[in-house]
Amino acid sequence: MRSRSTVRRPRSAYPVLLLLLPALAVGGAAGCATDPPPPAGSGSVWQGPSATATAEQLAGAATPEPSASPVPSPTRTPLRHVFPVEAENVAYHPTHSAYPGTDIFADCGTPVVAVTDGRILEVSRVDRFDKRGPLGPYNGGLSVSLLGDDGVRYYGSHLSTVAAGIDPGVRVRAGQLLGKVGRTGNANNVCHLHFGISPECQGHDDWWIRRGVVWPARYLDSWRKRGNREPAAEVTAWQRRHGCPKAPAKAGGGG
Repeated sequence: MRSRSTVRRPRSAYPVLLLLLPALAVGGAAGCATDPPPPAGSGSVWQGPSATATAEQLAGAATPEPSASPVPSPTRTPLRHVFPVEAENVAYHPTHSAYPGTDIFADCGTPVVAVTDGRILEVSRVDRFDKRGPLGPYNGGLSVSLLGDDGVRYYGSHLSTVAAGIDPGVRVRAGQLLGKVGRTGNANNVCHLHFGISPECQGHDDWWIRRGVVWPARYLDSWRKRGNREPAAEVTAWQRRHGCPKAPAKAGGGG
């Protein structure tokens, strides 16, 4: 009699599948769209959620704030400059004999005003010029020098009078009366204002710098047309090269 052999049946695969289904459900959720697609007819192409955004959200990353705009550096407002003589009928040369400077020809008594805001440096109310000498230090006769807030010294001489209250250390504004055109000092009996631009240098030998070290004509041209050309850079460059040297033996003349 044939013995009945025991046939081993394989274990059912169903329990394994049942175990795998939760894992598949979880894995599939990571790639599913969480945002609804745009409505039909909107013209948009839906590309699903952003992987980068999803990663940031899952990591709890905060959206970075936009960087602040750089603060611009402050800009210096140019000082106002005005023509030193208040008159329409004036004339001046682009050059001057022996050294940089300008003679502004106008009627005696014409107002002379401050070129810019600043502080009065020197005032001469006495005409000490003597043809017998010394030539130079007193050639200007009655004069006023102003240190502008731009660091430039502005000098006017041969005045007939210096305005009241114009003394060393006094603050003045552009256009303020300093004196009047005259012919004191070595003016050769011609009414005019000698005008000089220079750095601030002080001392008994300073007269030859004070009378002018840079040519004023192009600045006067600008101010007469109500422009505002500034001589500070040129004056600073001159002083950087020369400093405040003493007068040479044959400086001659003077305004």
